[in-house]
Amino acid sequence: MRIAVTGSTGLIGTALTRSLRADGHDIVRLVRRPSQEARRYESAAAVRPGTEDGGSVGSASGSAQRTPSEVRWDPKGQYVQVEGLAGCDAVVHLAGAGVGDRRWTPAYKKELRDSRVLGTATLADALASLDEPPRTLIMGTAIGYYGDTGDRVVDESAPPGQGFLADLCQEWEEAAAAAEEAGIRTVHARTGLVVARGGGAWGRLFPLFKAGLGGRLGDGTQYWSHIALHDHIAALRHLLDDENLSGPFNLTAPEPVTNREVTAAMGRVLHRPTPFPVPAPVLKAALGEFAGDVLGSQRVVPRRLLDSGFEFAFPGIEDAVRAALR
Repeated sequence: MRIAVTGSTGLIGTALTRSLRADGHDIVRLVRRPSQEARRYESAAAVRPGTEDGGSVGSASGSAQRTPSEVRWDPKGQYVQVEGLAGCDAVVHLAGAGVGDRRWTPAYKKELRDSRVLGTATLADALASLDEPPRTLIMGTAIGYYGDTGDRVVDESAPPGQGFLADLCQEWEEAAAAAEEAGIRTVHARTGLVVARGGGAWGRLFPLFKAGLGGRLGDGTQYWSHIALHDHIAALRHLLDDENLSGPFNLTAPEPVTNREVTAAMGRVLHRPTPFPVPAPVLKAALGEFAGDVLGSQRVVPRRLLDSGFEFAFPGIEDAVRAALR
């Protein structure tokens, strides 16, 4: 298949494109900078001027006219190089500013919203405008959709919760409406906490625990719905391949665990003590409004993913932590 990917340089995007390429799929990366093909064309035109229409630049022109491996897009500017998406069988949309990268100031909240809602709407409109749109759009959203669920187990049938992240996730998914209306099979992959060393929340936890500075957050009773990076990529591949699947899917391990259990598992696997709990007031002072989501509880299960026949390789928290260390 020919598959376009946004957010291809992020934690999940990098792993997914590597997996797809290893199986012979052709990847088109959506990039914010000028694409490789555009840079080659501009370089050739500068060396051999006098080609106003670009039609006689020789081999560089031929390269520019071939199906590109990179496509220029600007989510905030609501621009996509639409012609570069022609011929794609599927699109995986993973781009968006990091939720935990900065304090949630009003300006950063706008950045979070624009990068997701505007970006998704821009992409969905572009795909819908194609004469032959791709068959599938997989868009990565988040289990933040459900808000704080406490001890209550929720699956994909649960309504949206309350709060900034829940509102954002709802808008984010609704922004793909143009693609769905164009008949594109649309999947909302609601992602939990990805257990990996290379990035995300867990990428910050590993160094702390390795240094013996890890500990529970708040009282540690809040549920963390996690998923091993390996299983996350396998789930995305499963959702890409099965054309009968659409709508929301929770990408979380079958058994959510509490932060206290996560802390204990990290200590056991890394053979380190975990003596330093972080009190809730300290987290709130350090993280601001985002602390409410760190201390909140989300007991989310992947009912639809399991019902579709997907099997987890690393379902337990220790399994997932050990897999991340390989």
